[in-house]
Amino acid sequence: MAAGYLEILRARHAARLLVGTLVGRLPNATAAIAVVLFVRAEGSTYSLAGALAAVYGVANAVGQPLLGRLVDLYGQPRVQLPAALVSALGMAAFAFLGTDPVLLGCAAMAVAGLFTPPLEGGLRALWPSVLRKEEQVHTAYAMDAVAQEVMFTVGPLLVTLCAALWSPRAALLILGVIGVLGALSVVVSPPSRAWRSAPREAHWLGALRSPGLLALLGAFLFVGIALGSITVAAVSYADDHGGDAVYGWLMAGIGLGALLGGVVYGARQWAGAPERRLRVLVALLAVCYLPLTLAPGPVAMTALATLAGVFLAPCIACAFVLVDRHAPVGTVTEAFSWLVTTFTVGASVGTGLAGPVVEWGGAARGFAVPGAAGAAALVVLLATGRVLAATGRGAVVAVSSENDPNRAVEPRFSSGDRA
Repeated sequence: MAAGYLEILRARHAARLLVGTLVGRLPNATAAIAVVLFVRAEGSTYSLAGALAAVYGVANAVGQPLLGRLVDLYGQPRVQLPAALVSALGMAAFAFLGTDPVLLGCAAMAVAGLFTPPLEGGLRALWPSVLRKEEQVHTAYAMDAVAQEVMFTVGPLLVTLCAALWSPRAALLILGVIGVLGALSVVVSPPSRAWRSAPREAHWLGALRSPGLLALLGAFLFVGIALGSITVAAVSYADDHGGDAVYGWLMAGIGLGALLGGVVYGARQWAGAPERRLRVLVALLAVCYLPLTLAPGPVAMTALATLAGVFLAPCIACAFVLVDRHAPVGTVTEAFSWLVTTFTVGASVGTGLAGPVVEWGGAARGFAVPGAAGAAALVVLLATGRVLAATGRGAVVAVSSENDPNRAVEPRFSSGDRA
């Protein structure tokens, strides 16, 4: 299992790109908690802290596909680094301006979120040029998904530690600097400087003109809803079973499950079409959410949370393969950024949906939301099966070095086909 990952990390530039991307994305992974800590230290309310964090999240969701399109048009260095600098300046402005006046604080958060560089989509666009074998690219997608789980687990701990050692203001400033350094590490690398998107057809919809990509985004909106709703239901459960420590264990269990599932998934090669595999993985994800409605004691519940996370990273990794296949020529970074945005929006919707359900029926009913959302994601994939299987048949996506650089041979898919 370790040999496959070590082979990827030993590839020239691979480790640097992965680490640089994770470091550059640290502000995005920790912005919400950093904002809450800072706003509370300034003496303002949790409501204002939540509103400012929401402003950042919405701006980030809007900015990712827009910046991704610019990356496809003008290359990574000319977009990623300037965006990281502007985002860091927005974060610094918020740190010095504080929450008075509120409108300036909101504007600073909007700038920080809107200009967060699309490093995540950029890395996935680079993998095919760094790793020459198709199976290595697929393993790298899984490793990428696993690394995200580690980042979203370790990141908040680092921010909390930084705020405790210095101050919440210092944490915001340090996050901005770290984000710029991570982006700089990526964009000065030879693969990033050499990467160019394939010539694209001018179209105002960009990547969204691909029916297959739209189908994936529809399904992963519901996967995001499932993940967002779990966080709210877990808070309600923890309130009745021991408080914040129990909530931490539940979230850690989900992260551990995703980590284990992603590592195992990426360690082997999978036969068959990825669209069929994604349907199976999403079905298993939905099934593993259902036992959470039993809401047993904290120890058993932590074990169920771990089980609930097992198929999350494999689903994401498999979706990366399909996004790459269905992205119209010249839009691969934008397409990956749309997946990030859709997942983020879904998580926000899930948080909003789970709140009233928990108020009405308690934690057990709240945990029914992720199961229902997972089932809805599966329904979308089943209903759009023909669209997802149309790779190599349609007229929207041309199979090129950008969409399938290894000329992978799979059922109903060959290097001479056009999709």
